[in-house]
Parts: sequence; structure tokens; C-alpha cells
Amino acid sequence: MIDNRLLYPQQPILPVGTSAGGQKQQPSSKAPSVSFDQVLQEQLTGLKFSHHARQRLISRNIQLGPAEMAKLNQAVTKAASKGAKESLILFDNNLAFVVSIKNMTVITAIDGENIKDNVFTNIDSAVII
Repeated sequence: MIDNRLLYPQQPILPVGTSAGGQKQQPSSKAPSVSFDQVLQEQLTGLKFSHHARQRLISRNIQLGPAEMAKLNQAVTKAASKGAKESLILFDNNLAFVVSIKNMTVITAIDGENIKDNVFTNIDSAVII
């Protein structure tokens, strides 16, 4: 009888970040830099902010506190319950957000100065808070 089994040489189990030669590997610099605060906020609210939205928040000096985040999360929940996909959420203090409801992602943020004379496209609903 012929033995058809293949034998593979045994490889040692190495600690994470170590190459076969025993040298430490440098972490990849291609990993996205996401702050702890951003990750925590996403986990607490369920909402994510796209790169574009984060840039708009910074460039337009829009700061969202816990109360605003709670209102935004409520508006997204309301829109989702009505079957919305892409929604415009208007705050009474002249803030607007375009949110992908199905992805739970804020696409862009607009402040009071930039909200005038704007056309919002690719939305199927609006929530006014």
C-alpha cells in the first residue's frame, strides 16, 4: 500500500509582531488614525462620521455636545422607523446634517452661514428638530 500523506514541516508559533527570524516587525503606517474619542462616540451613539463630515465639522467649527448627539441619534432613529435611506436633519440652531440612515453614517455637516442658498440632493426625507 502506498502512503499518499503529505507532511509539512512544523512552524513555531510566534508572538504577534515577530517575524520568522525572530525580529520585531514595524506596525503598518497605513492604518487609519482614528482618535479614541471618535471610536468611543461611535460605540455610544451608533452613528459614524465620514471623513468628509469630520473635515466639515472642523473647518466650520461645529462642536457637538452630548445633548446634540442625543438629538441627532433620535432623529436618525425616527427617520429609520419611517423607512428613510438618506435624510436631511435640520437643527433649530441652524445646523444641518445629511445622514445615511441605512449605514448610520453622517455624510456631511452644514452650519448656519453655509446653509443658505444650498440645494440638498439625494435625500428622501427630512427631520426637523
